[in-house]
Amino acid sequence: MRLMKNFVLFLLLIICSLYANAQNGASNDKGKISGKVTDAVTKAVVDYATVGIYKQGNASPFNGASTDPKGNFKIDNISPGEYTIKVDFLGYKQLTIEHLIISNTVKSLALGNITLSPVQSQLKGVVISASAPTVENKIDKLVYNPANDLTAQGGVALDVLKKVPMVTVDIDGNVELMGNANIRFLINGKPSSIFGASLTDALQAIPASQIKNIEVITSPGAKYDAEGTGGIINIILKDSRVQGINGSVNLSAGTRLENGSFNLNARKGNFGVNAFFSGNEQLNSTALSTNHRTSYNNARDTVTNLYQKGSSAFKRSGYQSGFSLNWSISPKDELTTAINFNHFGNNGAGLTNQDQNTFASVTNVTTDILSLNNASYGSNTNNYSLEQDYITAGIPATGSLSNNPGKDKETDVSVDYTQPVTKDITIETGAKAVIENLNNDVASETLSNGTYVPNPFQTYGFNYKRNIFAYYLSSSFSLLNDFITGKAGLRYEHTSSTSDFPGANIPSYGIFAPSFVLSHKLDKTQSIKFSYSYRLERPEYRDLNPFYNISDPHNISTGNPNLKPELGHNFELGYNKSFDKGANIYVAAFYRYNTDDIQSFTTFYQTIKIGDSTYSNVSLNQRYNIGREATTGINIYGSLPVTGKLSLRSNMFFADRITNNPGSPQVSGFTYRINLNGSYQFADDLAAEFFVNYRSSQKGIQGTNPAFAFYNLAVRKQFMNKKASIGLTAANPFNQYVNQKATTFGSNFDQTNIRQVPFRSFGISLSYKFGKLEFKKDKEKDDNNIPNDSGGN
Repeated sequence: MRLMKNFVLFLLLIICSLYANAQNGASNDKGKISGKVTDAVTKAVVDYATVGIYKQGNASPFNGASTDPKGNFKIDNISPGEYTIKVDFLGYKQLTIEHLIISNTVKSLALGNITLSPVQSQLKGVVISASAPTVENKIDKLVYNPANDLTAQGGVALDVLKKVPMVTVDIDGNVELMGNANIRFLINGKPSSIFGASLTDALQAIPASQIKNIEVITSPGAKYDAEGTGGIINIILKDSRVQGINGSVNLSAGTRLENGSFNLNARKGNFGVNAFFSGNEQLNSTALSTNHRTSYNNARDTVTNLYQKGSSAFKRSGYQSGFSLNWSISPKDELTTAINFNHFGNNGAGLTNQDQNTFASVTNVTTDILSLNNASYGSNTNNYSLEQDYITAGIPATGSLSNNPGKDKETDVSVDYTQPVTKDITIETGAKAVIENLNNDVASETLSNGTYVPNPFQTYGFNYKRNIFAYYLSSSFSLLNDFITGKAGLRYEHTSSTSDFPGANIPSYGIFAPSFVLSHKLDKTQSIKFSYSYRLERPEYRDLNPFYNISDPHNISTGNPNLKPELGHNFELGYNKSFDKGANIYVAAFYRYNTDDIQSFTTFYQTIKIGDSTYSNVSLNQRYNIGREATTGINIYGSLPVTGKLSLRSNMFFADRITNNPGSPQVSGFTYRINLNGSYQFADDLAAEFFVNYRSSQKGIQGTNPAFAFYNLAVRKQFMNKKASIGLTAANPFNQYVNQKATTFGSNFDQTNIRQVPFRSFGISLSYKFGKLEFKKDKEKDDNNIPNDSGGN
């Protein structure tokens, strides 16, 4: 709590300092010019148009801006004088407005609506492209644009996420945002059913070629759902508002991953159609694993050693398809409808040799049991089959089958309203309802005398219902003559949950979730911002499901239907600085404090009864609300154009997590992550790239999580006026496996697990763009790393 008080005191000092500086600067003579740019024919806004300001009579601009997604622009810090404004965008006639006067008495000029006339004839048969900046720092989020990400070509969403500032992806596809795994994932700003069953599988099913950009929101505003103590990652898929017909085809093949995608866009006037299909397959790969556990009885006079060594073959596949219609009824009214279908699945099968021996020090007697496990499983339907054959004579084979088909139905209804109050203040409000029904039926069979027979004691149903109702009110504002810009809001969410599982008692609860972000531009090249948000993490379906996974009878996992939501306070202080020739640095210090923290916990049982079956020498893994957790850290992102051809980017993350559990000693775990990305442009149509990443191990409440490292190489050649390209990629070309070592311990056991995950791969990718015209809007290059005041939700 002392650290929280220090944060609040620090915030008050910042605000007082900013207010004093604002008072000192309030008397200056600087002015500003603002306006909104729209299409003269369709009346639609023209975002990212270039607005240049010239001293009257001069041929070169001295300042400028680009319009935001709503078509608005603002140029400030203008000295008294007479000026000319010129507005440009591809496919439109340049518009010139002359004799604009800023004086000591007239410091603000609002030009209102500025219309640009399209020049359709100039664009026929023309293909124009421009690159967006790799990372954009906006007031409430960071935006990563992967268009020139060579090492991710032919890959999937997880490969792109590995490059995103403040994001960490481990070898198994688990994602963390500033060290927190409780992330709310969105697609195009909305929840998606694709994330329902398995987040990792979903991110493996989205080809990198489908991603336009990724938004990282560490302190979401009131408009967003309050779920996700780690923040929000919003994946924006490719779309097009360009007039005419255009599209793209992407194909890739490799030793470990194959995927393909197809996009088709058609737009005439205010009406547009988009259709896409994408799919991928991770080819069969075999991981090796060894596990050693030493356990003790209560008197610690008997020691049991369990040695397991095996291999597991694994495959994953998935596809997505969608169709959408868009009608821009007016500049303020838009109707969109879409239908999507997603499917993905995985399966695995493996063999495990195990040796279990028990030594009793009192009697000096040793027993040794050798066995061979045959197991297979599939995560989508949550089923498994297991047969355990004993090499030791006289012990009959054991086995079990279990099928757990489940359904997840979710209905979301929301309404949002935005009202500009003044030119500096905008109010947003809205409401949302989420109706979710989860159900499954567990059917189990047990091997008896060589035949599998139904087991009624491990057959049951689990039905779970959750309703969430929310209302929010927020505001975007500019204060003290644009000295401070920000957003602030309050969201209320009420959650009611019911379950028919015996013993489950889930209370209803409501929370008020405040949030704010304040930003100040120190000058044209640097800015600071401070943000706070209060969020919660509701337990996921797989955390609640009481289904026992006994595919390994010595390592059993199950859900906990009595889990409560995790609550978290998030503070962040960020500083951004851009330099001449494109170099940039962004530093974010953060503090996160969670209560009822949801974590996995392993308990060792000498014997445990599940249904009518008794299992011996078992580690049971389950999720619990465990105490409090505080994380303090810093994230540093930097980019440097070394020469005109060579550029470097790096992302560094350092954090310390302190966990306090009732009745247990405090646990402190330090971790860090460092990566480096380098690209070299040999020619206008030939480029190469490398990417290396390392994350350290971290101490947890029961052991250590494994460290990991990997590296990628890629080269891309473009041809046919850059409408087509071919690329070659290599991941860990000199190492077949990535080794993962994890430890777990408790009062009566110690366990070490070593996995060798196959990661080496080679691939080739092909891309082709077609259509009468295609272009991307060229954002103002100087805006690469300067916060955008409009950064909306």
